Amino acid sequence: MSGDWTIETQSPEETVALGRRIGRAARAGDCLALIGELGSGKTHFAKGVAEGLGAAAAREVTSPSFVLCREYLDGRLPFYHLDAYRLAGARDLEGIGAEEMLEGDGVAALEWADRAPEILPKDHLQVRFEVTGDSSRRLTFTSHGPRSAVFLMLLCQVGFKEKPPKPRAG
Repeated sequence: MSGDWTIETQSPEETVALGRRIGRAARAGDCLALIGELGSGKTHFAKGVAEGLGAAAAREVTSPSFVLCREYLDGRLPFYHLDAYRLAGARDLEGIGAEEMLEGDGVAALEWADRAPEILPKDHLQVRFEVTGDSSRRLTFTSHGPRSAVFLMLLCQVGFKEKPPKPRAG
């Protein structure tokens, strides 16, 4: 089961805000596979996810490129922010217990997921980032599995709004 949804952001702040909405809707066990070139917005998006989970303020979230993983444990769910940029493959991530984080009790975001695809759970939400201008980005969400398909469908139905619309009375 797979589905796609694309959205454009016009600034880093909008990319953070989009991530924040995803974080607010995320459930334990959700895995986000972030793919895109340097400077495409992956870390800004992760900042928003952490903030949406209440795990950390956006300004506290930094790229885990040099440490492989940063854990933010103070929110409604733990947030595991991983990075495969400097790795030769999944083996390096396996060495730090990434599989447990990617399929565990919190929400995980793996930047440069295309460099270690074999470590991803079968069911994950891929987010591809494209630079479309100086500050604008195109994010394409692709579900891989039934759980992420339902998550993506729910996000699309509410248009990434803060709260779903209230049903109209009779």
